[in-house]
Amino acid sequence: MSQSSDIHVLIAAAGSGTRFGGAAALPKQYHDLLGQSILRRTILKFKNINKINNISCIINPIFKEEYAFATKNIDLAPHSTGGKTRKESIFNGLKNINEANNEDIILIHDAARPLIPEDDILKLIDALETSRAATLARPVSETLRKGENNHCSDIVSRDSLWAIQTPQAFRYGDIMKAHEQSRDDIEYTDDTSLITAIGIDVALVEGSAENIKITTKNDMRMAEKLLSTQTSTRTGLGFDVHAFDAESSGPIRIGGIDIEYDKKLKGHSDADVALHAITDAILGAIGKGDIGQHFPPSDDTFKNMDSAIFLQKAHEMALKQNASINNIDLTIICEEPKIGPHAAKMRHRIASILNLNESAINIKATTTERLGFTGKKEGIAAQAVATVTQNG
Repeated sequence: MSQSSDIHVLIAAAGSGTRFGGAAALPKQYHDLLGQSILRRTILKFKNINKINNISCIINPIFKEEYAFATKNIDLAPHSTGGKTRKESIFNGLKNINEANNEDIILIHDAARPLIPEDDILKLIDALETSRAATLARPVSETLRKGENNHCSDIVSRDSLWAIQTPQAFRYGDIMKAHEQSRDDIEYTDDTSLITAIGIDVALVEGSAENIKITTKNDMRMAEKLLSTQTSTRTGLGFDVHAFDAESSGPIRIGGIDIEYDKKLKGHSDADVALHAITDAILGAIGKGDIGQHFPPSDDTFKNMDSAIFLQKAHEMALKQNASINNIDLTIICEEPKIGPHAAKMRHRIASILNLNESAINIKATTTERLGFTGKKEGIAAQAVATVTQNG
């Protein structure tokens, strides 16, 4: 592969998934798979590979809100709109890739294959060192027979038969040419069919059995079983304290929202004791130290910074380690201000920062019965527990 060749990933996510749950149902790529949507899991498989330059998706704009939620806090190239057929959708996506050179590599992948091993992706990319096109595939091992009226007919030899998977890899100029020269009267079931039609051979790269395509509810159950064998659950604890500044009037920032109060909280950033505790809990769960190591108060870069940025960065670190956040349990300890009236708004804000459903965020408030510095209204404390699931 030329050192100047960029690698682009195009993820086909415009399908309606009618075999999964009916035409009016939520498309399968937006369904939850052990804490994350299928689409998000698929994207992150490629996002974790440093040599890939950009990733873009092809979507049905009817589900643009679901797409925005599934991809929140993931840096992606602009999405494109799907067409009436898969071929038309892929062509739309190819045309939407900005500044691609003819020799750039294009990986085309189904959104409904979230368990693709990263090693398989790397093997596929390497195959383009010696081939113009390549695809992941599995040799057929089952006995094959034709069927007529629900009865066995002729035996079909499985010799030299392969079941094609994705991703499939091409040079940008070749796959564009294949789409431009394709015939409307021929049904092309995948992009290797298109590339073969213009005389380019496709190399077969043996892929993994776990790279299943989720098409039915049974496939989803299989994916859950496969994924559960590759994960571990970890828990982190965070604790933070900030004192009141009697010389400065509020509001104060707690849980990502501003609350009116007659004093401010002292701190190098915005002194959001709740978000600091959650950030530390996430860092603890993934074994990445504490908030002070990553955002030291001695660094003026972080002076007066919105603590939502710290929480987002901790979330990004978790994603890079293939870890997804399952839930957050936050306890805010103070005499004043009263937290209860603001808890729902805090839940919404924290869930938005972490791209979680609000049901995954729990907020409690308590006092210390007028004991200690919080009981004397000298400051606020918060503790948080974060549970994450880590793949691999």
